Amino acid sequence: MSQNDKKTAETLSFAETLSFAQQHGDFQPVVDRIPYAGLIGLQFQRLGNDVLFHLPKNDNNIGNPILPAIHGGVIGGFMELSASLHLMMNMDCATIPKMIDFSLDYLRAGRHQDTYAECQVWRQGNRVANVAINAWQTSRENPIATARAHFLLSRS
Repeated sequence: MSQNDKKTAETLSFAETLSFAQQHGDFQPVVDRIPYAGLIGLQFQRLGNDVLFHLPKNDNNIGNPILPAIHGGVIGGFMELSASLHLMMNMDCATIPKMIDFSLDYLRAGRHQDTYAECQVWRQGNRVANVAINAWQTSRENPIATARAHFLLSRS
């Protein structure tokens, strides 16, 4: 994205920023406009149509300093936000998708290290999308949490 495009994206409303990102394929300005993403340090990498979400090791995300382990709410928020962003990046959403429900299974402690998440849209109707989210640290085969989310989509 050029400097002029970046300045333009900063002056737009969130919906306009999202539309701009969908047209240009650069969703960093969208993530930059979400305060919680900045608070926990959410990052992402696009690999074609796939997206890998990354929660870098961050002392501020610790919930249990004895282990130390990432706070469960941070893991859940990271996974929920990853699912919303995944839909915005891959669907024709006019706004942030509205969460209908979110079901999360914690499988093991999220240690104080980098955490990753990937999402998969299982079913998409005209108005509702179902997304599966897996989070892991050292290998995809050993997830620390899995989740299922349903979203109400608003089309442009």
